[in-house]
Amino acid sequence: MKSGHLSEYFTGIAAKRLSAVEADVFRSNQHEFNGVDGLKQIFGEASGKQKFPAKFIYLTDHDNEPVVTDGFLTWYDARERHPTRSEHRLYFPTTTVSECAATGDLLVIGRRPDGSVLVVVAAAGSTVSNQIEWLFGLSTLEFPGFSIREELETEQDRIAFASRFILEQIGVVIETAENTFLDQMLRQFGGAFPTTRDFSAYARSTLPDISPLDQPDAVLMAWMDREEILFRTLERHLVADRLAHGFEKDVDSFMSFSLSVQNRRKSRVGYALENHTEQVLSARGLRYVRSAVTENKARPDFLFPGEKEYHDPNWESMRLTMLGVKATCKDRWRQVLAEANRISPKHLLTLETAISSAQTDEMRDKQLQLVIPRSLQPTYEPAQRAWLIDFATFTDVVKLRQG
Repeated sequence: MKSGHLSEYFTGIAAKRLSAVEADVFRSNQHEFNGVDGLKQIFGEASGKQKFPAKFIYLTDHDNEPVVTDGFLTWYDARERHPTRSEHRLYFPTTTVSECAATGDLLVIGRRPDGSVLVVVAAAGSTVSNQIEWLFGLSTLEFPGFSIREELETEQDRIAFASRFILEQIGVVIETAENTFLDQMLRQFGGAFPTTRDFSAYARSTLPDISPLDQPDAVLMAWMDREEILFRTLERHLVADRLAHGFEKDVDSFMSFSLSVQNRRKSRVGYALENHTEQVLSARGLRYVRSAVTENKARPDFLFPGEKEYHDPNWESMRLTMLGVKATCKDRWRQVLAEANRISPKHLLTLETAISSAQTDEMRDKQLQLVIPRSLQPTYEPAQRAWLIDFATFTDVVKLRQG
């Protein structure tokens, strides 16, 4: 096991795209896959019927929350008593997840270090399916047989900001900690969470040797990665401290506390990306207004050069730029389209990896230019990458317009 890699969380991965027959099997009462000898690399030689506790997850781009259910897998050799032949089979129970499966869906079976199994089904052609393929380095998935990965310790398997986000979507909690800064954070923030702006500034201060003037894409990702680790470190300490004090059998207080932790996690990343983006824009000498008001009280994240120029009918629209900032897109990217009617194309900066071709094609049709940090662009298809721009290029475009 190599620290900071997928091997910390999985001892092996098997993946395939479901054929029509397999999708029917998965949905029916006969959830049994034959011809799965490749899975012996993950589950070993079957001795009797071996049951593994399992969590099943079904993911699409359209649902805010995945379908999740607990169950088990059964691994056995149907010809165990035959002197020379074996026929391993894998049995799935009927679950709400299996009932969702369709032809072409991605099926991933991951063995965890504790002996349990994670079974993920992702809708065919979806962004989340692309992301899981990228996460696990699944380059060739043909219908016959499973693709197997056991090592999970290459550079591709190193866990960073983008992979942490995808792992959390499939229910894998990543233990990140930077205890070097814990005492300092507790002193500086008085044992509580600071504002997102203050926390972003603190995260940047812990990386004094990098400058957005040099490599804005790399710096933006480094700041985001550092803030994520520092936040999880502080959160773990503060949550553990609150739990240690207990809730005196007050269920409502516990539920309220749990909800606040979840909401803070969800909202913080988007604000952090806006904060670090603003720092890069300022460092590169660009004029902008954050959350300026345009038509119908819309508030684009960044408007260049500003609100006054935008509302001046004599100011050329070609010299105006807007940038939406969303850590993740899903279907929310369409919100950006209504935020500044005078500007086309609009720009959207996101850290979303491997967005489906169907969605990026629609973005192009709607005159929305996607801005993806350079290190994340390899998660996209070659045809998509030819259209994407990185953050440095975006700042150069704005600088040219501001002349």
